[in-house]
Amino acid sequence: MLPALVRENLPRLTRAIKLLPGDTRPDAAVMLADELAGITAMVAEKFTNHRTSEGIQKAVNLTVGGVSLGLEQLLAVDSDAAALDFLVDNGAEAAFQAGFRQLKDLAAMPEDTLVGEYDQDPVYAQRRLRDIFFDICLTDPNANWDGPARYQEQLKQRQEAQAVVRFANWLRRHNSAGAIKDTDLNAEGVIALAIIFAVEGGGRIVARTGQKDFERFVKAVRANKPDFEAGWAELAAAVPAQHHPVLLNRIDVYRKGCTVLQHIPGRTAMKTLFAELENYAGSELDPDYD
Repeated sequence: MLPALVRENLPRLTRAIKLLPGDTRPDAAVMLADELAGITAMVAEKFTNHRTSEGIQKAVNLTVGGVSLGLEQLLAVDSDAAALDFLVDNGAEAAFQAGFRQLKDLAAMPEDTLVGEYDQDPVYAQRRLRDIFFDICLTDPNANWDGPARYQEQLKQRQEAQAVVRFANWLRRHNSAGAIKDTDLNAEGVIALAIIFAVEGGGRIVARTGQKDFERFVKAVRANKPDFEAGWAELAAAVPAQHHPVLLNRIDVYRKGCTVLQHIPGRTAMKTLFAELENYAGSELDPDYD
């Protein structure tokens, strides 16, 4: 069996530098080397350790990744020659700053749909930025690098989480019993409550509940046998269009497999139903009986 062919995919900065011997612009190599050295010194001071050889080497590797990430964003074409032109005309600092801005924006987005007070802590935010910087940009200049692909993957995941968090925050602000302002947020739990309680109809938005209100809800659904789809349509009509992709996706999920909604019409004990609701609502559910 023939070995699989591995396509070389060096960092964009490395590929651009390889074109320097054929470049006729005076002092292009010297200016680029000087600028890269300055970026490396800054990275070593802020993110690694400028007093050790290991720290300086990591700074070199991070600089290569950071500049390369910025080039991937800034270039209109997939061209190493265009990358070199940008570096000579605009400077490596501009490319590095473009790449680092991408990482800062990424770090500012929620990593998942569980948000806590620590997420707003400046120390934690700086640590999260550093972790992302290392994860995406730490690369051997002469080794294959998939930093842009990892960035895009993380960006997609965080955008999805951000959409869920923003929708949950909207539901909290419009909670029919009054706005909820807690710092901690289980976004999926908030959305689950809103969708489950919406089947009763009447247009109430429920972003948090207790055992007493849940028992009232179950009794009302069993007595009135409302049209679940009509209740969801009312909820969708009240929710801004930008949140519809998340809402409609979750409605479809709960339509197909929400055990709470499946068991309410039957004779499942209230205690069992409330325990099942905890699986969906999590920390957004107040277990105390009023």
